[in-house]
Amino acid sequence: MSTATAKKPRLTTSAMIASIASEGQRTIAAPFGKALVTLAEQRPEIVGLTADLAKYTDLHLFGQAYPERFFQMGMAEQLLMAAAGGMAKEGFMPFATTYAVFGTRRAFDFVHQVIAEENLNVKLCCALPGLTTGYGPSHQAAEDLALVRAIPGMTVIDPCDALDIEQAVPAIAAHNGPVYMRLLRGNVPLVLDEYDYKFELGKAKLLRGGNDVLLIASGIMTMRSLEVASALAADQVDVAVLHVPTIKPLDTATILAEASRSGRLVVVAENHTTVGGLGEAVATALLTAGVSPQFRQIALPDAFLDAGALPTLHDRYGISTDAMAKTIKTWLA
Repeated sequence: MSTATAKKPRLTTSAMIASIASEGQRTIAAPFGKALVTLAEQRPEIVGLTADLAKYTDLHLFGQAYPERFFQMGMAEQLLMAAAGGMAKEGFMPFATTYAVFGTRRAFDFVHQVIAEENLNVKLCCALPGLTTGYGPSHQAAEDLALVRAIPGMTVIDPCDALDIEQAVPAIAAHNGPVYMRLLRGNVPLVLDEYDYKFELGKAKLLRGGNDVLLIASGIMTMRSLEVASALAADQVDVAVLHVPTIKPLDTATILAEASRSGRLVVVAENHTTVGGLGEAVATALLTAGVSPQFRQIALPDAFLDAGALPTLHDRYGISTDAMAKTIKTWLA
């Protein structure tokens, strides 16, 4: 066995559903479930609904704490959305959880017509966003942001880590109207506490400055962008990272202010297809304002993705830390 092979042991099938946390990275278990349990103590109108996925979206913690406010709808996502809309019309604040593919692709018409058209106060919190599972196109929500961004009045959130999720839960509850939030579940990395960060709905946050590259990112790609910035610093490449947890409404003012600085390569990094996500939203904002930096995008391809172990897939599709660093150095050459 070669040295290279010894350093990278063959991944087992279980790695297909492994945590996105790197080895040795700090994590918090079930930040969404814990934050919702805490919030519900003060908000009796909050109810929790799921489509047979309480354990796998961390909503089981809410069900244990408030069994009389927890509703298991079975494997019927369209019913889940319709019931959530009906409960919202009766004055409740439903937090409905499922996997992102089921909450967007399978139940789209019910989200659009039952919830969004009437601007109902439903919070959709959907796990396995983008490429965070290796189970192939049936479970990989590579296009969820494109779908929900297109719904009028829908607020769209893509949190980076456990801190983002903990702070986003009360923030989306305070917002009156439908919200779609991508959900990280299980042992979720903790990153943003090192950057004096506080989640604010509709606001982008500059986490670190840099003169050579501006990385604009959301979700787990913000975590990756911070890792890339540290890695490229060793090569004397100065990388700024702008975290955009709210995809809609987009913080156009902050994005334009940062992208307008001359001499920097602007790269949007997202765990989503190149079609219809943060990259296209930023590009539209820049062109509309007449701002034209050198612009690139790191994202998933417009394709049905492979099944396999997540580390392998992230390398294959260019969203791992190493792959991102190599791509950016190529663009700077």
